[in-house]
Amino acid sequence: MENEAYHVPVLLQPSVNGLNISPNGTYVDVTFGGGGHSIEILKLLDKGRLIAFDQDPDAKKNLPADDRILFVDQNFRFMRNFLQFNGITHVDGILADLGVSSHQFNVDARGFSTRTDGPLDMRMSQNGEKTAEKIVMTYTEDRLKQMFWLYGELKNAGKIARQLLIKREEIKINTTEKLKEVLLPVTPRYDDYRFLAQVFQALRIEVNEELKALEELLIQTIEVLAPDGRLVVISYHSLEDRVVKNIMRSGNLKGQQEKDFFGNLIRPLEPVNRKPIVPDSSEIETNSRARSAKLRVAQRNK
Repeated sequence: MENEAYHVPVLLQPSVNGLNISPNGTYVDVTFGGGGHSIEILKLLDKGRLIAFDQDPDAKKNLPADDRILFVDQNFRFMRNFLQFNGITHVDGILADLGVSSHQFNVDARGFSTRTDGPLDMRMSQNGEKTAEKIVMTYTEDRLKQMFWLYGELKNAGKIARQLLIKREEIKINTTEKLKEVLLPVTPRYDDYRFLAQVFQALRIEVNEELKALEELLIQTIEVLAPDGRLVVISYHSLEDRVVKNIMRSGNLKGQQEKDFFGNLIRPLEPVNRKPIVPDSSEIETNSRARSAKLRVAQRNK
């Protein structure tokens, strides 16, 4: 059963409903986490099959005792390869709940949270060599500036990068608290929580190559989805949502739409919902991390 302490699934019913599940179909949950979405999918399957991906080794502890589920402890960027390895060429639905799980935020040793002190790590997979500490201590000023600008959308990215370069000559910035202390001179006085959240987001995305992995996944979905198969994605910030929207509307990451001779759009996916589905007030009240969530659904054209 799902461990709610590990992760409370966001937009649970709307996302599972978006898959339009056939009892004998084959589905993929590329972000297994606490198993919340997967368990709901299994409830709707008869002879169907579910393949679940998660690179966090802790997630496997939430795996239900069910022969219909195959767990793959890898990053979802390798989805197509592992499906082919298991003799699966096409699937009827793919679900992705992006971002960080409640469990990862709540474990101090992972270094994801701005609220507690912990090692400056931020790896979703403990097999990765790149940590937030390594980035802060070794990246050039220009590379840091670009990272905070692109992934944190921080207007003072240059000042942040410069401050880190100065301070890392004096001390080893190896914990979340030390990072916050070092950045205090460039932290907005009345918007510190938002600022730090953006700083941590930028580092987390860089550590885990989140956007690159997402782009690789989205391109693969076009090849892997069977005709009428559904792609369901829950994103939590504009950088994720932008590439998801682009792939669903145009079939490419840049959102460049192509038309045939008659002016009809040529695209492999058809958006099911014109506007993203967002959590209602009651869900946000019970799960504050749902506040920024956006759900988009698309169907594979024949």
